[in-house]
Amino acid sequence: MTTDEKDCLKSVESYDKTGFNYTMSLFTGKYKLTVLYAIYRHEIIRFNELQRYLNILSHKTLSNTLKELEHDDLIIKHDYKEIPPKVEYSLSDKGKSFIPILYAMCDWGEKFIK
Repeated sequence: MTTDEKDCLKSVESYDKTGFNYTMSLFTGKYKLTVLYAIYRHEIIRFNELQRYLNILSHKTLSNTLKELEHDDLIIKHDYKEIPPKVEYSLSDKGKSFIPILYAMCDWGEKFIK
């Protein structure tokens, strides 16, 4: 661990001013990381496809999670103005920048899963 990494975690005047707090504020929520992963895996995905793929979320929960991720600029919602309605989701540049952290979480989990 570098000195900069240690400073990020330890020497701060108050928790609410840390990068850690900001990151946690974006990803706190039971399904945010799961939805982010699913969108990353598919690159572009429609709502119903996402719900079928995850198979663990109600319509309302998925809808709310997507709204929060969009509000935080982690995903992009492309709403086609047609009938029947067509909406697609993809990662924003900000969301894509989080993918290496998802990989690190995956590696950590693989190391300790047994």
